[in-house]
Amino acid sequence: MIKLYNTMTRRKEIFKPIQGNRVKLFVCGPTVYDHSHIGHARTYISFDVIARYLKYSGFNVFYIQNITDLDDKILKRADELGSSPLELARRYEEKYLYDMKILGVENVNLYARATEHIPEIIKQIEILIEKGYAYETDKGVYFDESKFEDFGKLSNRNLEDLNVHRIGPDSSKRNPGDFALWKKRENKSESQEMIWDSPWGTGRPGWHIEDTAITETYFGPQYDIHGGGLDLIFPHHEAEIAQMEAASGKKPMVRYWMHTGFLNVKGEKMSKSLGNFITINELLQEYSPEVFRFFVLSTHYRSPIDFSQEILYQSQKGLQRIYKFIETINEILDEDTKISMENDEEYIEKLVEVRKEFFDAMDNDFNTPSAFSSVFDLIREVNRDINQSNISKNSLTKLKALIIEFGVILGFDFSVKQNKEEGLEDDLVTLLKDIREKLREKKEWALSDEIRSRLKDIDIVLEDKSN
Repeated sequence: MIKLYNTMTRRKEIFKPIQGNRVKLFVCGPTVYDHSHIGHARTYISFDVIARYLKYSGFNVFYIQNITDLDDKILKRADELGSSPLELARRYEEKYLYDMKILGVENVNLYARATEHIPEIIKQIEILIEKGYAYETDKGVYFDESKFEDFGKLSNRNLEDLNVHRIGPDSSKRNPGDFALWKKRENKSESQEMIWDSPWGTGRPGWHIEDTAITETYFGPQYDIHGGGLDLIFPHHEAEIAQMEAASGKKPMVRYWMHTGFLNVKGEKMSKSLGNFITINELLQEYSPEVFRFFVLSTHYRSPIDFSQEILYQSQKGLQRIYKFIETINEILDEDTKISMENDEEYIEKLVEVRKEFFDAMDNDFNTPSAFSSVFDLIREVNRDINQSNISKNSLTKLKALIIEFGVILGFDFSVKQNKEEGLEDDLVTLLKDIREKLREKKEWALSDEIRSRLKDIDIVLEDKSN
């Protein structure tokens, strides 16, 4: 029996889909104007594991992510680069999908582009106008937040807070917090690629409306799980609720709201202005995708997570410990020796116990840190018995199968041997980085620079910390 934390109710609830074992899951996807960062990766790895576990538990999961490929940020970036907005969006969408593939995020059934759902968006706006929830101005079409009395129920905010929106103030709006459903074209020189015809003139959709148009198209007005980062609760998810429930007249739009915690870098919010902004591409130049996945899952998905080279190195060591355990078992199984089977019954009971601990943790709001804890407790106990030659090949075979099964659920393939040279290289690079930092502290710049230069010769790039 799976229990998950519902942001709407602020408590854990027994998971029960609307339709039998069919689960409709939607997670807010990226705006494709730049490289995706490790905060994105944290959210999408977390929901990949959630989808994996739901499938493992017997549910039929239909998982959708939207791709925001029309947006002011895309227009601005394309103008800066002298690029076509659509070409820019497609380029970064391709990079995002590549990053997800490398990170093992493979359970999304559909990536739905906003630009491919313009008719559905227009139809939903028309319904909102017809029902009196939206109005037209000379600048666009806006949702009237005062007409939806439940506005703020997800974030527990008052209407006075609703002026904190993505768009700037607009004197043509009825209320400061009213948000755009359709933006009329203002600049005739604006790219035709991001302009569509509508009953309100040429223009493009607002940000919030694309998600509800997409989910209604594939899920209908009500579905099971909506996920995303904690920063999206207000105003984005509040706006989605208002749009869909106002248009359909059905409540709730979503049965369970799930949100991942913030990812900070050494205790600070990740920001380009602070110089601690890390893209997925940059991360994977230094660490394997599995190491980062292990790092993400070592913290509960709802908790804040702090990124640092030191913590990532510990994650690398933890992952290596599991691989080393499997490797040790394989070596014993390959040996032409027999070990007493007297304690097999004891180990069968132990495996049942560990299996229960693992699945109890996953059933408890997908608690991956506790799930990993049960694995490491088992490894510690078994290693002791291996050293004392007090465990049979039969028990080791079953142990190996159990660890591999756990790996499949969490997105690791522990049946494949770890590349020893790759693991050694990671350790050596980390050691050299530590040595360079100590040399720089002592102002021994020449030797420090030589180490960096020699590493660059073998395509390993080190960035110095700012003073």
